[in-house]
Parts: sequence; structure tokens; C-alpha cells
Amino acid sequence: MTFPHPSAAHSAHHRLDAALDGLAVTFRGMTAHPDEHNCECHWGGPEELALLKVPDVELDHDLLHRTWQAPDWSDHPAVLRRILPQFARSLVAGRVEPILGPAGIGRSFDRGRWRSWPREQAEAVAEFLHAWWDHVLTDPAPAVPARELLVVVAEASGTLTPWLARWEERTGTTATQHLAEAAADWEYHLLGDELPWDAWDGGDEKRAELTAWLLDHARPRLAGHGAPDELLHGIRLLALTGPARWEDPHWPYRGC
Repeated sequence: MTFPHPSAAHSAHHRLDAALDGLAVTFRGMTAHPDEHNCECHWGGPEELALLKVPDVELDHDLLHRTWQAPDWSDHPAVLRRILPQFARSLVAGRVEPILGPAGIGRSFDRGRWRSWPREQAEAVAEFLHAWWDHVLTDPAPAVPARELLVVVAEASGTLTPWLARWEERTGTTATQHLAEAAADWEYHLLGDELPWDAWDGGDEKRAELTAWLLDHARPRLAGHGAPDELLHGIRLLALTGPARWEDPHWPYRGC
């Protein structure tokens, strides 16, 4: 296997480290709203809630998990700012395992409305997401697979466009291998005219964009890297509709 040029991987890793440091600096001293509360039965007790109102105290793994995942904070943006430096490090290390899949992580960012935060804060979050994405595209064995991280960043930002564009720019063998793995994983849902994840909104538009990108960019790129014929035919079939698709001799689910 050919790995990315050391300078590309090193640069992406350095950028991610800097982005994590940027989050720590930008959100130092943040706390949940003084009046914030949550259900003791479903979230946690008063001592745990009090920790969210004290800045910069590390939370245990279980409490961090319950906090980012809870959908019913009265001020989710403040809670997200409070946990963001620790949450981001856990995400990068692959220690976050959402019950409802990677889309749930993106939705936590989206509920925090981070794009409307003060400029310095919004830029720190955006840089983290882009740096994490770039790092994964250059890492042969990332803690979070590229296909899963795409879901996170698309749902966090509300768009697929910049993330697919960066994947196009990363033309090395590692990014292409991630693309092959992702396309194989997405094939079943896309051939059923479904987005491979449960989008917060704009699911049909995201499915159309992802499909067009696979046809226009991914298929010729994968063909040039010797991808299996079965995968290339699976992507080709996305251009067909109705009987033309499932009656094609290369339809993969014949007899199902």
C-alpha cells in the first residue's frame, strides 16, 4: 500500500493539533448557563449538573457522553461551548460512540448553532472541523473512518459541498482508498434512492449531491486506481432509474 507523502500527513496532523489548541484557548472559562437544568432521571444528578457550571473541569467519559447527546438543554449553545475542547479531543481519538450513529454528533453541533456564535468562536469550530477532516483524509488508519466523519461534518455544517470538494483535492492513495471504502458502504442505500444516513434536513438534496459527485468524480477516480468492477458498476447504476437500474445485468441484488 502507498501511503500519503509524509509532508501531507504531517501538515494535516499539525493543523489538527493547532485547531484543538485553538478550541482550548477560545473556549477557556466557558460554562453552562447558571439556570441550566435537566431531568435527574434521564440525564444526571445535581452534582453532575454543577460541574457544567464550573469552567475547565474535565468530565468523566459517561458524563461527557450524556451531556453532548442530550437534546433538551435550555441553552444548548452554552453547554456545547463548555464541553467543546474536551469533546473535540474525544472525537478525534474515536472515543465517542453515538447510539444513533455519527449523524447524532453533527446534530449536537447543529443544535448549538455554532455558525451564529461570535466570529472568533465560529472560526475556531470551523477550523477544527476542517482540520479534522483533512487529517482523516491523509491518515491510512484514522480513529474515525472518512465515511463516518463526512456524516458528522455535513450534519454539523448543514452542507456536503466543501467536504466533497476537499476530498477531490486530496488525490493521494490514502484518500482514494477511503473513497473506495465509503462508496462500497453507501452503495446499498443510494441504489435504493436513500441517503446513507438520517439527515437532520435537506436529505433529498444531500443524496442528489452525493450521487452526482460519485458519478462525476469518484467513479473515474476509482477506475484509475484499479477499483473492483463490482464497485464501479454499482456507482454507474446510480445514473439509471426504475427498471433500467434493476434490470441491468450488473444489478447487485438480483434475487433479493
